Amino acid sequence: MPGTRYGHAYDGLRSLLLSGSIAPDTRLTEADLTRRFDVSRSTMRTVLARLTQEGYVTGEVNRGVRTRSFAVDEAADILEAREIMEAALAGMAAERATAEEVEELRSTLAEMVEAQSRGDQNTYSRCNRRFHQQMKLAAHQQTLARAYDTLLYPLVMRQYRNLSALHPRTGSLEEHQAIFLAVVTRNPDAANAAMRHHVGSARRALLLDNSPQPPAG
Repeated sequence: MPGTRYGHAYDGLRSLLLSGSIAPDTRLTEADLTRRFDVSRSTMRTVLARLTQEGYVTGEVNRGVRTRSFAVDEAADILEAREIMEAALAGMAAERATAEEVEELRSTLAEMVEAQSRGDQNTYSRCNRRFHQQMKLAAHQQTLARAYDTLLYPLVMRQYRNLSALHPRTGSLEEHQAIFLAVVTRNPDAANAAMRHHVGSARRALLLDNSPQPPAG
């Protein structure tokens, strides 16, 4: 079905962009993308038009599209919004998470501990993303979750991450453990504060403050 092929291409390209595997301001061509996702050019144009509207890529007349690149002020705004939203979701998760959801968080956290102990950065990063998604779902607040999903913070973090810094960041695991403890003890204020601290620490580890400003004029 055309709709299925369109959905596969949209989900696949969106996930690829959010994964950070494509550098900011990289040109994407219809020909390459149609081969990669095995769809027609007309289907890929529709996918790219939607992703452009949603802010994942920027369009260039007669030159295809490029992955997004963010000015420092715009990046800071997005990351601030992420802090506020994710802290609120964590507070709600502390009140609303089911026993099954708490156990899923516990299992993910255990994988993170094991991954860090053996220096497995890829598994730690994958579990980190899963932990945050599980926390969002455990909040049972669909309107806020949808708004959170529109944030382009993974692209911002890809652009401004400090490649010379250790990964995972020092203190990251302990911050996740503090968030989980607040959820287990059903303390929404502590969960909110712990998540705000965690996300803020991740933001401060980026190179936003030291990044060159665009030239005036």
